[in-house]
Amino acid sequence: MTRQVIHILEGISIGGDNPLALIAGPCVIEDAETSFRIASFLKALTRRLEIPFIFKASFDKANRSSIDSFRGPGMMEGLDILKRIKTELDICILSDVHRISQIDICAAILDIIQIPAFLCRQTDLITAAAATRKPLNIKKGQFLAPRDMANVVKKAASSGNSRILITERGSSFGYNNLVVDFRGIPIMQETGYPVIFDATHSVQLPGGESIRSGGERRFAPVLAKAAVAAGADGIFIEVHPNPDQALCDGPNSLPLDSLEPLLVTLKRIRESLKSPTA
Repeated sequence: MTRQVIHILEGISIGGDNPLALIAGPCVIEDAETSFRIASFLKALTRRLEIPFIFKASFDKANRSSIDSFRGPGMMEGLDILKRIKTELDICILSDVHRISQIDICAAILDIIQIPAFLCRQTDLITAAAATRKPLNIKKGQFLAPRDMANVVKKAASSGNSRILITERGSSFGYNNLVVDFRGIPIMQETGYPVIFDATHSVQLPGGESIRSGGERRFAPVLAKAAVAAGADGIFIEVHPNPDQALCDGPNSLPLDSLEPLLVTLKRIRESLKSPTA
């Protein structure tokens, strides 16, 4: 099957022979200052490395381990911060929705709407988000086989939206652990849509610290390199200036100052896969 190229905005197309795309940002919006700091850093870095960049941050993490976990500023305040980042820094933005009632408000601001992994089988949520005609990034649930995502994208496409991305983020392996089967990347690409690899959530240890999730961030670069070698069309990485102090998913987030050498390597791997011209 011919894989579609998904056009997000001018200068950002994902899939086919297009450059490896980067979706990156903090797990959750902690405050405006931190979000702008991360977004500014990522914009400057990716512009220098000529890597298409999409800023990601959640305004509400509705699936936290504990009732006491920090969830974010909420939809209205969070969208206001994202809108300011989008307009003032001139970058593409992505965030996730958890309820149908959020979709129209979010679609007016976001460039890409994301369906969280735990909600990837929620038919009404997916079809409503797809009906906005905005690009849709659907994260594969930890409980799904790669081939199961064919059913998920059919739900989205049934609304007439063909601007679909699929994100691999690991599969449950017993309790509090995830593993990645890299066969899943070409399998999901058989749907015809680009596949993104989430390098940081794939090293998460869900609920591994009792009231919060743990993580093994040192393995994220290893998995990212393997995913690009396996043909992933983009990489998803959560980053933070000080991951050990992050309010969400710090154990599996990468520090900003570690990102440049990793991206340089990923770009080289991607370029090495190109077929030689005659």
